[in-house]
Amino acid sequence: MNSSHVPPSSPIIDLLLQTGDGKLKEADIKGKKLLLVNTASNCGYTPQFGELQQLYEDNKGKLLIVGFPANDFKEQERGTDAEINEFCQVNYGVSFPVMKKSSVVPGKNQNPIFKWLSNPASNGWNKRWPVWNFSKYLVDEKGNLLGYFGPAVSPLGDEITKRIG
Repeated sequence: MNSSHVPPSSPIIDLLLQTGDGKLKEADIKGKKLLLVNTASNCGYTPQFGELQQLYEDNKGKLLIVGFPANDFKEQERGTDAEINEFCQVNYGVSFPVMKKSSVVPGKNQNPIFKWLSNPASNGWNKRWPVWNFSKYLVDEKGNLLGYFGPAVSPLGDEITKRIG
């Protein structure tokens, strides 16, 4: 958690608008907390899609969840972007934005959002990149990274819901 309240050196909101595959607009983000999650369709944590959707519905107007499919961990996201979106909608009723599949781990192909989320020089304090599918990052309405939550943390658990407010 960002217990020292260090502000980021660059705003993630601008980065999200630039790299959001055209799915995000300023009106979608403005005034809302963000929960950014790396996802996979064939993982033991995949049922968290249902929890994420419930969290999204329970907090409409104050929280935007954004999924980032990645095939970085044991090839658990092999589908195309269209297949991933269909899977999410058919199996879990996902209505929050799911971006194009990308890499979330460090390297030359790392999604710029996850580069920001795991670089203290950018985000102000956090150096943890996703350790597995369904790692979660909570960002406040001003673009400050509030916390990192590992894959085992339920989206509906107190660790996250109490910080959404």
